[in-house]
Amino acid sequence: MRKNMRRMDRAIPEPEARDILHNAEYGILSTLSVDGQPYGVPLSFSYTGDAIYFHCALEGQKLENMKAHARVSFCVVGKTEVMPDKFGTRYESVIVQGTAAEVFGDEKQRGLLELLKKYSAGFIQEGLHYIDNVSGKARVYKIIVTSMTGKARK
Repeated sequence: MRKNMRRMDRAIPEPEARDILHNAEYGILSTLSVDGQPYGVPLSFSYTGDAIYFHCALEGQKLENMKAHARVSFCVVGKTEVMPDKFGTRYESVIVQGTAAEVFGDEKQRGLLELLKKYSAGFIQEGLHYIDNVSGKARVYKIIVTSMTGKARK
């Protein structure tokens, strides 16, 4: 876990950060274009081991950006609660730094299966059929996590 955050008193242990990352509904992928333009996009994802998997179309801005710069940032926000009387918010969040690369073959199938298990656990058989039908129309990327920072106000 990286320890260069400003509010170290809000740092959370790595196992807790991993739980937040594993359970988050969506995340924001941040990339950089070839001319230095930042770009953030919300994604459905799965977190397995030390990798984040996501799928996408065959072309688009994030793909062009990752082709130019494989290093990415990925952020998730867990539970939040506005505390108006304290002029603040309870929150939990995780920021990941990593390297993104497209995956193929068995690893592509594994990435899609992890997404299926996370978002459609009650429809695995139907989902496997769906994956077979759309696999050629989607790309799957893996972010290899190189650092992770978790933070919370409880």
